[in-house]
Amino acid sequence: MELPTPADLRQRRTELGLTQSELADTADVSQPLIARIEGGDVDPRLSTLRRIVNALEKAESDVVRAEDLMNEAVVNVSPDDPVKEAARKMEEEAYSQLAVIQDGIPVGSISQSDLVHLDAEARDEPIEEHMSESFPTVSKDATLDEISNLLEHYKAVMITEAGETVGIITEADIASRFS
Repeated sequence: MELPTPADLRQRRTELGLTQSELADTADVSQPLIARIEGGDVDPRLSTLRRIVNALEKAESDVVRAEDLMNEAVVNVSPDDPVKEAARKMEEEAYSQLAVIQDGIPVGSISQSDLVHLDAEARDEPIEEHMSESFPTVSKDATLDEISNLLEHYKAVMITEAGETVGIITEADIASRFS
């Protein structure tokens, strides 16, 4: 078993968004002790280190990640599909927007607002001629805070793994999780 270094502890704490005081409270040690351990000024007893690591693990398990929220079934269209296909899928699925995906990679998005102003002839045109920018992408381990920040500016967030789309999250997914 390899013990974490002071730098490891500090990095893990900051990645979890914990202050030294919050970690100290959870681990039942003092904040100055956490500061001294992270600074490398003091070598903690094994029992103290175990309490700190346990507190970090508890905090880590409390973090909601994209993987916990995402829908794996991503209803989408291809950039080559006709616009009428996007309209049909949106109506069928009761969605206001769809991801445009080519070979597993998000390349754009299309929404009802993109379709409203189109004339009948445009219904047969390829989606790529009318699509908007792609939804932002994050990894499965992105936190709820990161996703919420993106959803303030975008209608959805795509979850990718090795460049391939593996899920999608919308505001409705977050609302249903916490209601």
